[in-house]
Amino acid sequence: MANADQRIGLIAGSGRFPILFAQAARARGLSVHAVAHELEADSTLSLHVDTLEWVKVGQVDGIQAALKRHGVRRAVMAGGIGRIRSFTQARPDLGALRIVARLRSMRDDEMLRGVADDFERHGITIVAPTDFVPEVLAGQGLLAGPALSEAQERDAAVGAEVAVALGAVDVGQTVLVKDGAVLAVEAVEGTDEAIRRGGRYGGKGAVVVKRSKPGQDLRFDLPAVGPQTLEVMREVGASVLVVEAGRTVLLDREQLFKWAERLRISVVGR
Repeated sequence: MANADQRIGLIAGSGRFPILFAQAARARGLSVHAVAHELEADSTLSLHVDTLEWVKVGQVDGIQAALKRHGVRRAVMAGGIGRIRSFTQARPDLGALRIVARLRSMRDDEMLRGVADDFERHGITIVAPTDFVPEVLAGQGLLAGPALSEAQERDAAVGAEVAVALGAVDVGQTVLVKDGAVLAVEAVEGTDEAIRRGGRYGGKGAVVVKRSKPGQDLRFDLPAVGPQTLEVMREVGASVLVVEAGRTVLLDREQLFKWAERLRISVVGR
């Protein structure tokens, strides 16, 4: 068995990021011990990790016990948990109730920090996944697609201003803007549905802005975009995706950029 410094725990949610993390961590010689959330994580994660156990959303003690069985002392959180599913299908155990009892509010950031603090009390340090895969973070400037027009630049500036305000109150990370008007802001429905909703109101040509929250804890809940984001933008005719450089995860980067070029969607890091 690998020693503790060669082991990393992976608390996996939805999307491609858990798999990308596992691949990169193993390429660096680490053994990856994953605990995945049922109905969220991709079942093919098993092909990319050394061990995999499944838990229901809200089973904190179950995650900690699984990681300890494999001698894990540090772990990352990668992938999302759908907010609606977390409300309707969570099965909180005593560990989850222990964390909630210490919280002053149920906002995402405070809950995640509460989870991380509880893990540390039980001998498992939560670290940032991007410490291991910095290459997944967005760069600066025009990353793919056509250069922005002056009107698109103005919409991008409006979207960034609104996204910062939205993040400051821990509501969401995504804003849609067209011709200076805010079409949609992300709330409980998530990024894809926010884009679809805004697209219904504004038609073609919207600018999508996605930013981290002010004071974002890099250990969890970083903004992430990928080919699926562009597919949803294609559905509604959105033309520009602006992300925060150095703080946004680009999933399947090469495919993302190729798809952006093909669809003539601009991807910009700011």
